Amino acid sequence: MTGGDTSDAERLWVGIDLGTQSVKTIVATESGTIRSTGQHPLTSTRDAERHEQNPTEWTDAAAAALAQALRELTDAERALIGGVSYCSTSGTIVALDEHGTPTTPGLMYDDSRGAAFAPALRDAGADRWQKLGVSIQPSWALCRIAWLAAEGLLPPGHRVALQGDVLAAAMLGHAAPTDWTSALKSGYDVRAGEWPTEVLATASIALSQLPDVVAPGTRIGETSAVWERASGLPQGTAVFAGLTDGCAAQLGAGALAPGDWHTVVGTTLVIKGVTPKPVSDGSGAVYSHRAPHGDLWLPGGASNVGAGALTSVFPDADLSALDAVIGERTSAITPSYPLTRRGERFPFLSPDASGFALFPATGSDRYRLRPLDALRSRPLDEAVESIWTGIACVERLCFDVLAEQGAPLTGRFSSSGGGTRSATWNRMRAALLDRPIALPETAEGSLGMAILARWGAAQVSSTPLALDHVASSMSRIRTIVEPDAARATRLADAYAAFRDALTEKGWI
Repeated sequence: MTGGDTSDAERLWVGIDLGTQSVKTIVATESGTIRSTGQHPLTSTRDAERHEQNPTEWTDAAAAALAQALRELTDAERALIGGVSYCSTSGTIVALDEHGTPTTPGLMYDDSRGAAFAPALRDAGADRWQKLGVSIQPSWALCRIAWLAAEGLLPPGHRVALQGDVLAAAMLGHAAPTDWTSALKSGYDVRAGEWPTEVLATASIALSQLPDVVAPGTRIGETSAVWERASGLPQGTAVFAGLTDGCAAQLGAGALAPGDWHTVVGTTLVIKGVTPKPVSDGSGAVYSHRAPHGDLWLPGGASNVGAGALTSVFPDADLSALDAVIGERTSAITPSYPLTRRGERFPFLSPDASGFALFPATGSDRYRLRPLDALRSRPLDEAVESIWTGIACVERLCFDVLAEQGAPLTGRFSSSGGGTRSATWNRMRAALLDRPIALPETAEGSLGMAILARWGAAQVSSTPLALDHVASSMSRIRTIVEPDAARATRLADAYAAFRDALTEKGWI
């Protein structure tokens, strides 16, 4: 909710989420009341393998979004702001000159111009990557950095900054370090706490051309007078090093105790959890960020399957009207694998994977495999139920893979994203996972960063706080979804058929 009485001098904390389509900001109290929010759009340029943004737009949009949020505060409330932190897309980079001025566009997380460098970078650090439990992917920022160097766009004296670093520098008025979650896909060794110099040397990248790395939540300075004039954030506000956007959403949901897991059901499906040691599967489908707190790790992965399949297959359908209809269905459930692009990355890695639908079959065969588009020939409620079930099956398989790699699944499961608006679908997912799912009031990355700012401030005070304690006080649960017991058996049958189909395809 917005609003709230701060007459008791409750401190306010600011979070900034620098995304792909917009910048979102939030001002929250220590007890979790959302005092105000702001948002400003971003624009991108896409052309085949290129995906670029103007880095100046990052800082301008952040200032505008902050100004929008801060206009809702009184002068007395602005004086209560205790700090600010920020998150950004993982793997987005830009080249800077010796004065910190961008010399290239921002190369976004999925810009693929560096893809050809992946095999050489993988081989150059094979032992290190194996110990770290990662596999350098063609989409990782390290490949784009190698491309910049090969193209002569990183001459001596020039350096690389990650997206969040650019925003931090604008707030501070000088160069900023990056954090170790944001640095991972640029090749930073989060276990050893160092850049891989043996790998950098093969790509002609100097260590001095990469940012210093600090722990998320580290106090890195104070906002400048210039930033106050641009955004309204008071000069001298403490700035705390941030996180990737995926980790920030996890903080916003309060999924921070060992065994906790959080699923974002957005255009794609993103799963992240908390474990006492790193988790990986050797293929790169599962990898672990180092957590800000408690010598813990944040493993997870992202599937190319997600709620985006619904609008892709049925762009004009009123899906909200189907919730009750599907909730009353009692017939057998036939799942689909609703992948609308080629290639999968989690819960299995296959560049050739493609979507399909299972149709009831006659005779000895239980199902027939058909192209995903064949769902359009079925009644809309059956087709949407098939997609919902397929995404729930992907989520279940993700957790099965994580469990096989030793990840504890013993804590609270929570979920956010546009897909959680369907009560029926939520109950289906809970039934297939055989556990309740907590739905936060908000799991915005910006709230996660307000939480991190408060925690970071406490670490340099006389009364340090545990991060999960801070998150539990600032992140509120809207409801707990119980499993749909009436569908449990039918969903278990559907999951068995789903796994059989993936096995038949040779993907698992």
